[in-house]
Amino acid sequence: MRARETQVEPSGMGRLLPWTTDEGRPCYLTSGSEGGIISKRADAMEAEQIHCGREVLTQSRGLLEGSRLGKVELRFVASRLVECLADTLRVAESRGIRLGVEDPRPDYDMEELADSEAEA
Repeated sequence: MRARETQVEPSGMGRLLPWTTDEGRPCYLTSGSEGGIISKRADAMEAEQIHCGREVLTQSRGLLEGSRLGKVELRFVASRLVECLADTLRVAESRGIRLGVEDPRPDYDMEELADSEAEA
């Protein structure tokens, strides 16, 4: 997959892909590569992320409504919801870029928060 991926500054962005580099930086697909295999793989991954988010939301609602949860269970539910929300926001950002939303910048504060929580 790395062959056609590029890392560029937001001013010359291509399509924001739903994965990152090994260092955690965003990956972009050059605009001339739309419709190719990487683009289709990104489409499929985004669809799966949204589907997963819906499933986690449904299951979480059931857990929160149905019984008293302990700290461990609540932490698990919260961490899964956070993962799905991050994925969904990335899909929304990618689609916003492709629709021409002006000045689409990732929320670096949120990325730093996620990194600090992962370390904890």
